[in-house]
Amino acid sequence: MFERLRQRIEAALAAATPAEHPREALGRMRAALIEMRAAVAPMREALAEAQRQHAAATAELATAERRRGMAAEIQDEETVTVADKYIAKLRERVAVLEQKVAAQQAELALAEQDLAEMTTQFGDAAKQQGAEAADQSAGAAWRDLGSAGVDRPGLDADHEALRHQMDRAALEAEASSRLEELKRRMGKS
Repeated sequence: MFERLRQRIEAALAAATPAEHPREALGRMRAALIEMRAAVAPMREALAEAQRQHAAATAELATAERRRGMAAEIQDEETVTVADKYIAKLRERVAVLEQKVAAQQAELALAEQDLAEMTTQFGDAAKQQGAEAADQSAGAAWRDLGSAGVDRPGLDADHEALRHQMDRAALEAEASSRLEELKRRMGKS
């Protein structure tokens, strides 16, 4: 389930090319983020259930070992033999449940890390789209004013394009910096 979700998320992010309308790309990112959030909740529930099973099996093992000891004290060899077999099976079950809990914890940690990264990327993309929309709106307003005979003070088209490129580069650098910081914190760099 997790791998299929990851592939869908990666496909949605890869589909966000410059040719695609930014609003559509943001919509795909939002859908992938919602799906990821929905996938994390059952993973938490499955981990909690595995932890309950492990605790119950551990308690049952402790009870069986205590009863075996009591049977050994009264020298009931038949009960001791049966208890030894049961204890061996319980130990195997506890070991398997420990592995299951560890695997689910690791998988949940990865999913939560991916969710945090996706949330950050979505926020950055939403901010960038908002900034671009504001720039486009301001540019359209100045064009309308320009067609009405009002000149834009102190700016020309080349200067505006350069400013827009610099703003975009700054946003991309900030997003990259945040991603590197997140990777560093998570021990991936």
